[in-house]
Amino acid sequence: MKNFFKKIGLWFKNHAPTKRRIIQLYAALLSNANIKGFFNGQIYQGATKNLCVPGLNCYSCPGAIGACPLGSLQNALIESKTRTPSYIFGIIILFGLLLGRTICGFLCPVGLGQELLYKIKTPKLKKSKATRVLSYFKYVLLIALVVILPLSFAIPGFCEYICPAGTFEGGLGLLSNVKNQTLLAVLGPLFTWKFAVLVAVIVGSIFIYRVFCRFLCPLGALYGFFCKLALIGVKLDKNKCTDCGLCIGVCKMDVKKVGDHECIHCGECISVCPAKAISWKGSSLFVRKNDADMPANTEIKPLNGMLKRKETTTEEVAQTLNTEVKENE
Repeated sequence: MKNFFKKIGLWFKNHAPTKRRIIQLYAALLSNANIKGFFNGQIYQGATKNLCVPGLNCYSCPGAIGACPLGSLQNALIESKTRTPSYIFGIIILFGLLLGRTICGFLCPVGLGQELLYKIKTPKLKKSKATRVLSYFKYVLLIALVVILPLSFAIPGFCEYICPAGTFEGGLGLLSNVKNQTLLAVLGPLFTWKFAVLVAVIVGSIFIYRVFCRFLCPLGALYGFFCKLALIGVKLDKNKCTDCGLCIGVCKMDVKKVGDHECIHCGECISVCPAKAISWKGSSLFVRKNDADMPANTEIKPLNGMLKRKETTTEEVAQTLNTEVKENE
C-alpha cells in the first residue's frame, strides 16, 4: 500500500504543471472571467470591454471581459477615415514594448489550447525549412486581411474569414447556449467555411506544435516586430555562446536564433544551454532567477563532442538528442 501511494505521489509530481502553464491558465481564465455569460448566453458589455487583453481572445465570447487587440485594430482601421486609431495603435505598441511575443508564450488562450492539443500522443511533424518558409504566411495575412481589407473595403477580413478563436469562442460559445438556438437559422456558407478552418486548426495542432501561431496568427506577427525591443523575454549573451545549437534544437518554433521574431519566449531553451548564455531580459526587475537554470555544480557533458564544434548543424544536434533520449528510455 505504501508503494502504491508513493507511485501516485510520484505521478502527480512528474505531471505537475509548470509555472508557465499555471500563468497560461490564469491568463485564459482572467480573459474570460465573465462566467455569467456562459449561462445566460449574452456578450458582456461592461466598461472593461473598452480595454484590450494582450492575447487573441474573441470579443464575442460570452466570457470575454475585454476586447481582442486584433479585432479592435481592424475595426479601428475601418473607422480611420473619420478618426485616427491612436488608442489601439498605442495599446499594441505598449504590449509589444513590454512583452513582445512573450504574450504568445504566456498570456494567449489560443496558444494554451494548441499546446494542450499537441500533448495528445500521435506522430508529430517536426520543424524544417518548409515550416520556416510557411511561418511567413502570417505576415501575408496581416497585410492582406488586417490592413488592406479594412482600409479599402471596410471589412474586418481576418475576423470575418479566418479567425478560429472567433468561431470557437464567439460562434460556438453562443450557439451552445439553448437561449441562442434561433441563431442557427441564420448560419450560412461563411460559418461553414470558418468552422472548417477551426477543425483544420484543431486537427493540425495535434500533429504540429502551435500550428496557428506559427503560420496564421497576425497578432503574433505584430508582436514579433518588438522582439528585440521588448522589456521582458529571453536574451542571448553572444560572448558566452558556443554555437552548440542546443537551444535551436530543443525549440519547437521556427526560430533561427534565440529571441528572433518567431521566438515566443517560453524559456525552454534556458535550461539546455550548457554555457548559460541564455537568460531573461528584465529579470532583475520583474522575475526571480529562472528555476530551470542548471545548478552551478552541474557537470556539462558534451554530446559526442558536438559542443566543441562550431560547424554543428541544428539537424545534427536534434538527431543526437533524439538518439540519447531513446538510449535513456
